[in-house]
Amino acid sequence: MVEAGPEIGVEVMTFYTFSAENWRRPGYEVSALMELLLDAINRELDDLKRNLVCLRVIGDLNALPAGPRKALERAIAETAGNRRLTLVLALSYSARREIVQAVNSIIASGIKSVSEEDFAGYLDTAGLPDPDLLIRTSGEYRLSNFLLYQLAYTEITVSDRFWPDFTVRDLYECIAIYQQRERRFGRISEQVAE
Repeated sequence: MVEAGPEIGVEVMTFYTFSAENWRRPGYEVSALMELLLDAINRELDDLKRNLVCLRVIGDLNALPAGPRKALERAIAETAGNRRLTLVLALSYSARREIVQAVNSIIASGIKSVSEEDFAGYLDTAGLPDPDLLIRTSGEYRLSNFLLYQLAYTEITVSDRFWPDFTVRDLYECIAIYQQRERRFGRISEQVAE
């Protein structure tokens, strides 16, 4: 996905890698997932750098075990200057928690009123564009506490394919569906045509 995306003009890809709720899974499963994360970072870092991918993490990075957290911090630092693609991993991420933290930060700053743009600057995704397309794999029709604020005008496609089996061809099919949509942002078709 990371190699195919930039070839068709994708500048930012966000993967919901591990939710805050996933900590409730059995301990052996969480440990295995954290080990997979560590292995993937160590295995893919050179490719990320070679492909000019900037790695970014949203969520509670401090909740991760030391090994994966340190590997991520190193990968983030080593890819910080890359500009071909921004790869965002949502790790120990909760959209509700993100929104509550943004509100608490605004309150703590003493600001009495904020615009939507100001509010977006307090989110984990500050500086990133809102997603144009959400691809929901495994045939699920729920957001699962993912980017609730940012997805307000995002187009959604659902694929029955589970994530490990999701291919570049599946990505292209979802993008082809997206390209057929008319994005009106509250306007009517005639206004969009103008």
